[in-house]
Amino acid sequence: MRTDTSPRTSPQTPPPARPPLLRIVLLGLAALALAAGLFVLRGPLLMAAPACASGRLQGCFGTFNGVVLMTLVTLPLAVLVAWAVALRRRRAGVAGAWRLSLAEVGMVHGTLPFLWMTMMPGGGAGVVPPRVSLVPLRDLVVMGSLGIVGNLLVFAALGFFAPVRWAAVASPARILALGAGCSVLVETAQYVLRLDRVSSVDDVLVNATGALLAGLASRRWWRTRATPPSTHRVA
Repeated sequence: MRTDTSPRTSPQTPPPARPPLLRIVLLGLAALALAAGLFVLRGPLLMAAPACASGRLQGCFGTFNGVVLMTLVTLPLAVLVAWAVALRRRRAGVAGAWRLSLAEVGMVHGTLPFLWMTMMPGGGAGVVPPRVSLVPLRDLVVMGSLGIVGNLLVFAALGFFAPVRWAAVASPARILALGAGCSVLVETAQYVLRLDRVSSVDDVLVNATGALLAGLASRRWWRTRATPPSTHRVA
């Protein structure tokens, strides 16, 4: 029996894949959007900074500018919490520890500030009768571009991170239902607590739309249900 004495060529390793151009463009656009947002908010944030620095809680948590400022200031703390939770999960052998931890912290840090702002009482809280607007699209005319953007962002973090964390929410219809349900709860709370705010159906529509759009943006990272092992035997 002859032995094969021909030299064997080692398989060539493929060159490292370059990041696609689309991903680079999207990251660049996201960076530009973040820079533009900070540029627009620089004035209000600088107005709220002295009140927060002097220890006046009303200036930090009682105004929209103060809440936005505190959200940005506590962002490094949120990242640190996500890192600590992910590290603990990795030591416990949990699969996808970083993704789960970032999704949980992102939902909380990205949603609570907007909920706080939507629940701020107006000047006639407790005195002015609660108001309801049930005609769709009527309030969009007076809401303005800033109000529409703000309502789109209320549950955007929830819509973005919820399907990343839970497979049961990973579908457009369920994300839309989640955003609409949470918005209905907020509008109901505003009415019951008599916060001098209008409980509007347009707020629900825009909140749910923002959650859906954010969820679609994170679609490639949605969590999928684990496929059960097959019970068929191979003959």
